Amino acid sequence: MRRAAVTTLSTAAGVVLLLSLKPHQSAPPPAVAAHRPGTSPPAHAPGSSRTGTFTGDVIDTDYGPVQVAVTLQQGRLTAVKALQVPSDRGRSREISSYAVPRLTQEALGAQSAQIDAVSGASYTSEGYTQSLQSALDKAGA
Repeated sequence: MRRAAVTTLSTAAGVVLLLSLKPHQSAPPPAVAAHRPGTSPPAHAPGSSRTGTFTGDVIDTDYGPVQVAVTLQQGRLTAVKALQVPSDRGRSREISSYAVPRLTQEALGAQSAQIDAVSGASYTSEGYTQSLQSALDKAGA
């Protein structure tokens, strides 16, 4: 009985200590994040006031071409439209139907082409990010 009481008390004390710890930030807030060499700066980089729609290169993947167009408003990425996605097979259409909306959401959130690939859609994800980067490059973003 005494052993159970000590174990319970120790566990409770450990939980209280864990809950009292304050988390620390592992990265600076996005507004002050430093640009990493070898990566593209966000589309809304300071001083960028580009507005318009810019079409990315067609990227050939093992399952078909991928091409996107981006819309910028005063340097801010406001829309990404998939112009071409793999669609010659039923499975390719299925993968594109769930991957492209996720990739678009990621791009708009990141304001750049530095986005995560969608699991199960590696080729489509790679083609999407390459076309997206080429469109942002054309925009000067």
